[in-house]
Formats: sequence, structure tokens, C-alpha cells
Amino acid sequence: MDTTQKAVKRQASFCNAITFSNRPIVIYEQVRLKITKKQCCWSGALRLGFTSKDPSRINPDTLPKYACPDLVSQSGFWAKALPEEFANEGNIIAFWVDKKGRVFYRVNDSPAMLFFSGVRTAEPLWALIDVYGLTRGVQLLDSEIIPPDCLRPRSFTAIRRPSLRRDTEDTRLSVSLCDLNLQEDAFHVTATTCPIPQNSLNSQHSHLLPSQLESDLRFHLLRGPHVKILDDQTVARLEHAREERTLVFTSRPLRINETIFVKINKSNAVRTGTLSYGVTSCDPGTLRPSDLPYNPESLVDRKEFWAICRVLVPLQSGDILGFMVNSDGELHLSHNGAGIGMQVCADCSQPLWMFFVLHGAIMQIRLLGSTTLAERLGLSAPSSPSSTPNSPTVLCSGVSGPLLSTCGSGPLCSSISGTGPNSPSSLPESPISPSISGPWVDECTICYENVVDTVIYSCGHMCLCYSCGLKLKKMANACCPICRRAIKDIIKTYRST
Repeated sequence: MDTTQKAVKRQASFCNAITFSNRPIVIYEQVRLKITKKQCCWSGALRLGFTSKDPSRINPDTLPKYACPDLVSQSGFWAKALPEEFANEGNIIAFWVDKKGRVFYRVNDSPAMLFFSGVRTAEPLWALIDVYGLTRGVQLLDSEIIPPDCLRPRSFTAIRRPSLRRDTEDTRLSVSLCDLNLQEDAFHVTATTCPIPQNSLNSQHSHLLPSQLESDLRFHLLRGPHVKILDDQTVARLEHAREERTLVFTSRPLRINETIFVKINKSNAVRTGTLSYGVTSCDPGTLRPSDLPYNPESLVDRKEFWAICRVLVPLQSGDILGFMVNSDGELHLSHNGAGIGMQVCADCSQPLWMFFVLHGAIMQIRLLGSTTLAERLGLSAPSSPSSTPNSPTVLCSGVSGPLLSTCGSGPLCSSISGTGPNSPSSLPESPISPSISGPWVDECTICYENVVDTVIYSCGHMCLCYSCGLKLKKMANACCPICRRAIKDIIKTYRST
């Protein structure tokens, strides 16, 4: 915190940066913040909300690492994550609470948007600001009190929020549904294969698909209430104009190096919005339809592993998307056979289900099937980063926990040049893995100041400077910021040149 007590900056890692206002906030008073620093390697962004607890009476040692879901699970705390697309440097975020306990926010000069509800306004409220993930620094600006008549929330299109009529249901912000006991047993499936029919729904881009696909993959019976599963659980179709609860999951976990092909069956160019997708360690069989949120981006605040991205390329009916998670946990995307690159990283040491969220223009999708890269090309897939020293080291991931993330293929998603012959990214034949080359990323992924000179044992990732490595190792439940494995030790390295 600076001497004016107006600006704060997170010193290290991605969490442990919860702050409060120095005085209570009145109803309709807009708390205004400017994002002064963004750190693109993390997932999740600024958490905003209110508390009825006087911060001067809170012991800092009792504050948890995360506002969501840890702090908001306690009585008297309310907060929610700002959508990542709004967490850019220079953006001015204003948020406030009305007399009914509804919290609104706006970005720069945008219309007001409903954030969440259920805040108790009968007692004093202090602003709660968690400088989390992508957001590394914020500056507190002068607050403003705006008359209620000037605050008219807009309706949502591509990103939907809970409507104002749901006040009574949203009394709590973050409730963990369950702690999953993930099984480590290998997942066994007897796969059946079928040829791709050249004169059917697949004909438009059939030349981009393998000659045979495994046909055992289906959509899970669990789905959002606004989407319908058809055609032997291979088609998901929007059934409601509100597009608020349209999550669908795969019926089984993904296999390493398995490419899933999804076709856009129906799109509407008049509508805005696109397809969202991601991976999760949460078995959909343990959930209920009522557990699925209105805003899928809030899933990253849950205790399980959740990573979510959007397809950024324009989509139209007939397009075919390919998704693959390789042995390094990199989720790659292709569009009509053209590789788009790595989108996010995941912890592939545990079962991962894929999920999709239909938005706006995307009205219907179909699971065409899957194929395994190693089987198609007659290669042996790498088993782990430590066994493939020439495979790419990627500095990103997609969870709200200690994993690095970015949606899209920016500089932080580039790999070291010269991948080995068994690395998926060196295979031009792959529809989802374009050739990737780029400079070695020298900066420590925590401090972004010192040179990387430390290897984490036993996962083998090299992404820290020795100073940050020592600090990270001393933390409780210390884990690698890339793969999330427990840190047994850190090893300083020395270059020959």
C-alpha cells in the first residue's frame, strides 16, 4: 500500500491480497477503482463485494487466501469475481449496493450491470477488494453517490447475469457443493469406431476429419435446464431464449492426446455471443441441474479444477472444432483443421471432463466423435514432462487455484523452440497442433523481475527464480504454479553460457 492509502499492489503469487475500505460505504455510493497493474499469467481477476464486519477488528492472520469461496462462506461477507475480460489495465470499475441488497457494477462508462444480491443493508457495510489473479494492482478513486433513478441496469446478451427477480434465491454468494473424492484408478472404456459418413451432416468438412472416429463419446445426461440433449446424446440444442443455463458435459473423462471433434450444427448470425468450453475435474454425475450457475465463469471459484475459455474465431454452421489435452496438460484447439494453438493448461494427473456453454449465435452443437493422436500417427505419446525434456514448457493454466492461465495464444503461451519429434506440437499432421516456436521465457512467473534459475522437484517445471522458489516452498501446501503438484524441493540451476 502506498503512503496515501489509495493504491495497493499484490507483492507475490496470485492471492493473499484481501483489502477493505477504511470507512463504511453508504447505500448507492459508488466505490471506484482503477486497475493499475495486470499480470497475464494467472487465472481469475479482481473480487469485489462488501462486509458487515469492521475491518479494524479483523485479525489479518485470520484472513484466508481467497475472498471466493473462503471468505464469503463466512457470515457477513459478500463478494464475487469480476469477469476476466473487464480486468484490463486502465479500466475503471465502479460498484455499489442498493437498499434492497443488490450489488451493481459498471466498467468505465458502460451501463450498470447486476453483480449479485443478498447483501444485508441494515448494518454498516465496508467495501471488500481482493486483488486476485490477473489483477495485481488497483488505485482507489474518489467515490460518488448516484441517485437511484440514474442507475438502470442493462439486460445481458453474450454474458448473462442473474435477473433482478432472483433476489430471494441469491442469499449466499459462494457455496461449495461438495468435496470430490477423485478416483485415481485408470479409466477404462471399450471404444467402438465408425467411419465418417461422407454424405451426411459431416460432409461439408469431412476431408478435415480422420477416416474413422471413436463413437463412444456422448453428452452427459446432466445439463443446464435451458439446453436439450438429442440424437442419442450427441446433440446439444438451445431451448430457451435467455441462454442463462446452457452447460453440457461429456459423458466420460478425456483421454490423453484424444482429439474431440465438435460440429456447429446451427448458428444465428443475428445474435451475439459464441461458444464457451473448458475442462473440469468435477464429475458431472455428482452434480444436480440446480447446481449449475447462471454465469459459467463463476465455476472457477469452486474448489474443484475448472478452466473455461471462449472460441474467439468467428463460427458458422458447419464449422468443425477439435479439442485435445496432451500429456503436458495443454488444451489445444483447431478450427476446420487449422490449428489455433494452446488455449489453457490443466492438471491432467486427474480425470478431466470437457464441458461446453452455448451462447448467442451458437444454437446447436454435435459431438462427431474422437480419435487418439498417438494411434493415428503410430507414435508413442509422452507420459510426463520429466520424461520428455524436449517437449514444450508452457507458462499458463486455467484455474482459480495456483495455476497459470491465459485464454488465447499470447506471448505467455509460447513454448521453447525446437520441440522433440515425439512432442505433439512438432507434428504438422495434427489438426490441432500448429508448429509453435518462440523465445525462452526468462522471467520468473511470480516476481516477473528475476531470471528463471530454479527447477521444482519432483515435477521438473522450471519457472521460478531461486528467491521466489524459497518463499513458495515455505508456504503451507506449496505446489507448482504450473501443474499444481506438491513441491518436495527446489533446485537452483546454473547455465553454461
